[in-house]
Amino acid sequence: MDFEINETSLRIISNDNSEYDLPHLWMRDNCPCNDCRVKETQEKRFMLNSVPVDLKPKKVEVNESHIHIIWPDDHETSICFEEIESLDKSRKPEKVLWTNDFIPNYFDWNDFLKINDTAIDAISNFITNGVIVIKNAPTISNSLEDLAPRLGPIREVLFERIHNVSVDGHVYNIAHTSLELPPHNDFASYTWPPSVQALHMLVNECEGGRSTIVDGYAVLRDLRSDCPEYFDLLSSFAVPFREFDEENETYANEPMIRMNAEKEVTGFRYSNQLMQMIDPRKRNVASFYEAYHELCNRINSERYKSKFRLDSGQVLLVSAHRVLHGREEFKPDGKRHLQDAYYEMDNIENNLYLLRNLGH
Repeated sequence: MDFEINETSLRIISNDNSEYDLPHLWMRDNCPCNDCRVKETQEKRFMLNSVPVDLKPKKVEVNESHIHIIWPDDHETSICFEEIESLDKSRKPEKVLWTNDFIPNYFDWNDFLKINDTAIDAISNFITNGVIVIKNAPTISNSLEDLAPRLGPIREVLFERIHNVSVDGHVYNIAHTSLELPPHNDFASYTWPPSVQALHMLVNECEGGRSTIVDGYAVLRDLRSDCPEYFDLLSSFAVPFREFDEENETYANEPMIRMNAEKEVTGFRYSNQLMQMIDPRKRNVASFYEAYHELCNRINSERYKSKFRLDSGQVLLVSAHRVLHGREEFKPDGKRHLQDAYYEMDNIENNLYLLRNLGH
């Protein structure tokens, strides 16, 4: 193993010609010793500002498995190559994007709740595809509370904890009619909309009304490839969203596309119903509407829509920052009662970690 100590980093060339360029401050900041971390929790205690910004090692030793550093204050740090190599491995199942030929996977309600291996398969599939259907669920109101052991606690919103959707006289949004409900995600009017939604069909006796789902990430992938200037604008132009009734109001002014530092899409906010008037005096309003027009065309095209009937006793679970949901128009010639509730993806991913690492 060859290495060279530079002004700001340690350069290492391994026997297989792998190269590492490790900043001195990075090595000091990631010291795993019990003085620098809480032994029981591995939380970091060391504060970077306790050393000078031009810190350099006093001595370095490198072997096949470790880097050992002695610092000017005689503090010692040992870093494992294997740990460095593991840093680029994803902690989450890889996402698979889909279009109109997609059929969600179905999992049995009781098996999902009682059999760990089924729960692991279902949650992994959910994170990968952004949607699953849970079948043979009880057709009893508020049964979504029973999913907490697998999905985590219900995310409270300003409206009902478990929301009833049926055709009735108290209409505060289009979901409470028999009209077509275009693809959307709920509560785009929240600064952080709920990231998971469960839609539980208690009874469905009506003709029509097939559920519609759209993989928003697939739409955005293609938009980014075909019209990069539209994608860039939709990821930077703030759009107002508002939802309200007689007693509540939620409002957010955010771009439709959220990305991380690597410019990967991490969230999609789309609700034609809740989008509010944009100030026409803002910059790029005309360009935004051209981009939004193209986005709407794609979302509402048959190319991206997967359609299926959600029957009584079935729960549609969607990754709500990714997958848009809606329904076709139906004839209100029978009973149709759906309940929905919200959860958070962080809790679901944590439950998957626990099932994989502690449950077996």
